[in-house]
Amino acid sequence: MAKTAAERQAAYRERRAEAGQNGERRLNTWVSTGSSLALDRLAKRYGVTKRQMIERLVLEADQEIVGSLDPDSREWGEYFSVTQ
Repeated sequence: MAKTAAERQAAYRERRAEAGQNGERRLNTWVSTGSSLALDRLAKRYGVTKRQMIERLVLEADQEIVGSLDPDSREWGEYFSVTQ
């Protein structure tokens, strides 16, 4: 018997969790229209997808913070104690 569209989608999402070097996580959120339009403009300007642009912005912001923290400090521990 053929799988339903929902079953195929569930299987795809399950495989994505193990994709790439460290798997992937799905984001599903609403943003303001202004943020969405800005993301469109940025992605177009840099010739990348919206996904690539979001990843670039997040990783750059994170690296800036990590670079400013002392690995032996309480702030370092607090920053990396985020759990999902």
